Amino acid sequence: MTPDEALRRAAGAGPFFAVRLGAGAPDGPRGEGYVRLAEVYGPGEASPAYAGDGADAAGSPETADAPGALDVSGVSPALLARLDAVGTSLRVEERRVAASLAFQGLAARLWSIALGPAALTGLVPDLSPGALWWNPARTAPDDLWLPEPRPLTVDPVLAAASLRQTVLLANLTPLHHATRVACRVSGPLLWGNAASALAGTLRVWQDWCHRGRRPDAADRAAQLTRDLFADPPLRDTGGWTPGPRPSFRRNSCCLYYRVPGGGLCGDCALRSR
Repeated sequence: MTPDEALRRAAGAGPFFAVRLGAGAPDGPRGEGYVRLAEVYGPGEASPAYAGDGADAAGSPETADAPGALDVSGVSPALLARLDAVGTSLRVEERRVAASLAFQGLAARLWSIALGPAALTGLVPDLSPGALWWNPARTAPDDLWLPEPRPLTVDPVLAAASLRQTVLLANLTPLHHATRVACRVSGPLLWGNAASALAGTLRVWQDWCHRGRRPDAADRAAQLTRDLFADPPLRDTGGWTPGPRPSFRRNSCCLYYRVPGGGLCGDCALRSR
């Protein structure tokens, strides 16, 4: 099975599992306002491994933005535009709230387009930041564009390690760094968002699989998710309730309750207070 076929099949689970494929117009993605994710992440985008959160490792999602100007001169204009768009759409004045929710949204997209094909076919697509394009002004499924899909692996035994590499290390680690350069937001909060996004992706995927009588693909996704949560940085972000359909409860808060009309999410740590 080709990467195109695997991605198109997984897209049946919904718009978050879909990605635009093919070359498109002669001027390509850039002609339609897309940028490579490598450009969004900046000079440090090629992070070889997760290095932790340094001094902010014990950070609190309730910590307000620190005073003083923040130098964003090195931040991608596309990332800043996305934070502004999310803030305007949600009518929030706190930039850290917009940053948190923008990070979680992109994390959910990346997990979805990788986990779906892996669980359904065993093929993990290569989502290298230099190959995957993003349009900060668009929403799923039109925000991501992969002109030339390539497989990172077709071996189910290597699927979890490949998912960790192509989503967590190649994308979410540099996105985590870039977001914290753009805005004073807790590092552990953002990793909690990445974990919550993966748990939500699994839930939607399993619902689709059970409706389509594909329990095998649902079970594979659950096992891949367990494998991803077994190591940092996801391991310490929360816990799972036991049962046939475990649910995730995070140790942090995405700050959605600070959005006008918002509230506490189902997996929010504040629900236990």
